[in-house]
Amino acid sequence: MVSRRQLLQRASLLGACLALPARSLWAAETPRPIPWRNWSGVQSCLPLERAAPQNLDELVQLIRKATGKIRPVGAGHSFSALVPTNDTLLSLAHFSGLLAHDAQTLQAEFGAGTPMSTMGAPLRDVGQALINMADTDYQTLAGAIATSTHGTGIGFGSYSSNVCGLQLVSAAGEVLDCSREQNPELFAAARVSLGALGVVTKVRMQNRAAFRLRERQWLGKTEELLEDIDNLKRDNQHWEMLVVTHSDYALAVALNETEDPATPPVPPDEEGGNGFIDIIEGLDKHLSDSPGLRRSLLNNMRHLASFDDRVDASYEIYANVRNVRFNEMEYSVPAEHGPACLREILKRIDDGNLRTWMPVEYRYVKADDIPLSMFEGRDSCAISIHQHYSMDHHDFFAAIEPIFWKYQGRPHWGKLHSLGARQLQSLYPRWKEFTELRQALDPQGRFVNAHLAGLFGLNLG
Repeated sequence: MVSRRQLLQRASLLGACLALPARSLWAAETPRPIPWRNWSGVQSCLPLERAAPQNLDELVQLIRKATGKIRPVGAGHSFSALVPTNDTLLSLAHFSGLLAHDAQTLQAEFGAGTPMSTMGAPLRDVGQALINMADTDYQTLAGAIATSTHGTGIGFGSYSSNVCGLQLVSAAGEVLDCSREQNPELFAAARVSLGALGVVTKVRMQNRAAFRLRERQWLGKTEELLEDIDNLKRDNQHWEMLVVTHSDYALAVALNETEDPATPPVPPDEEGGNGFIDIIEGLDKHLSDSPGLRRSLLNNMRHLASFDDRVDASYEIYANVRNVRFNEMEYSVPAEHGPACLREILKRIDDGNLRTWMPVEYRYVKADDIPLSMFEGRDSCAISIHQHYSMDHHDFFAAIEPIFWKYQGRPHWGKLHSLGARQLQSLYPRWKEFTELRQALDPQGRFVNAHLAGLFGLNLG
């Protein structure tokens, strides 16, 4: 006879067994796939396999043996659907860190999975610095160059323009070293590849001597800043502005090289500017039906703002804290059309009383010679619109995107847009050159997911 105490003990044991993962009871059962989501949450997938090879040999074998699609993944900071796959998600987390450097040429080689946020200090230690940086450093190096990620400044190109060598593993598992001298056609294309040519394992960057930057910020009327744009972009090495939507003002930011000593670090609780963010978000939420009052209050907020100059090592100044999640659309238009394009965007937002409280970012980027770079053959103005991740972005982005098209805009590969192969091939003079090379390297489309198939006009079957 079983006592009540024994029955409870046995029931507890049974419950504990049932609570165990299925793999511990039935080892032969297939492991459950783990979902993947990008930084903003707008992209997701359920890959059958997550792979993180330890070295080049493991990577080559994985590519040769894998079935289905293979998509490399970095920090997940792209908003477009470059990563999602239901097959193999490939991380290069073990391909990280400074691998080599040359004090004479000021070049340095990094593992392709190196987070940009970890490159500044080791470069400083060997007397080097990246020539320019974006205003965020969450991306991995391979992800940043695959999408032509950039900073600002009329004399500075994207990260990709400073790549002087890379190693790539093709769909056939062939290891290819690329530079202007070695596999030059592949090198030209692989500097902005969207991960469609193969898996980049290491990257050699052309750098410069380590240096310090001074950051100066001020609030100005957007229209006055635009009228003075020629002086602002000429007189500052790096200049940008963030327009406060539904107001008449923008935050202007100028970065210039200096030999002045570093200023004290900004306290962590002041870095993100959360107080102002909360106020602006609240005004959008509660006063969207009173646009005149909202504009007046936003304009008067300038009296509450004050900015101290900051001086520090370049990599400490370039990047900003991003503790508010959002979704983003960015197009690059010919530099001479930047002011007109921005004015039209702001007018559309105001005339339509479009719901948004996040700023419009306005930057300049130097031309390059990379087939799929947004800046191929033309100096450009990059304009970005944002929507808080909790707010639907579709209608807002759809209302603005045709303005970019009017000015021959090219979409940032890592940001949201609606263009496909037919429209894209007319925007890129060397489109055919890239797509033919992609077809030759990966005829079965092993590195092509649904998003890339739409970009290149491919039938996945």
